[in-house]
Amino acid sequence: MSTFAESFKREIARVARKELREEITALRKSAAAQRTEVSALKKQISGLQSQVKKLSKVQGAQPKKTLPLEALAVRAEQKGKPGRKAVFTAERLKTNRARLGFTQDQMARLLEVSALSIWKWESGGAAPRASRVPQILQRLALGKREALTLITEVE
Repeated sequence: MSTFAESFKREIARVARKELREEITALRKSAAAQRTEVSALKKQISGLQSQVKKLSKVQGAQPKKTLPLEALAVRAEQKGKPGRKAVFTAERLKTNRARLGFTQDQMARLLEVSALSIWKWESGGAAPRASRVPQILQRLALGKREALTLITEVE
């Protein structure tokens, strides 16, 4: 009985290897085709990037940066009103924080938000709510002494 069981196991293993071999070769062919396709796409992307650089040099302009949706909503809201309105931008926040000499944590306490919000606003990943923008811009316009006193009052 043991010789029958052993030979049966060997036969099952042989058939399984045979079936697996066919599937593995199909997978290898598919993987090779995908690698060549990825390589071709990378070459195409690098070619397009070089064309964009050449065109931007010819035009003398940099590619436009996209604005977050909330910033676009603020601008659209302000277009309907007469007069010049201040708009929140990541660059304005960065320059004012540098002017005040504050860390992101200190700026967060001044604006009464989290330090993570400051980081996201500065990196352009998010924008403050439209209802908070006037208050933020007002606090960004403060001098260093006024801002420091306001931070200590908030704490």
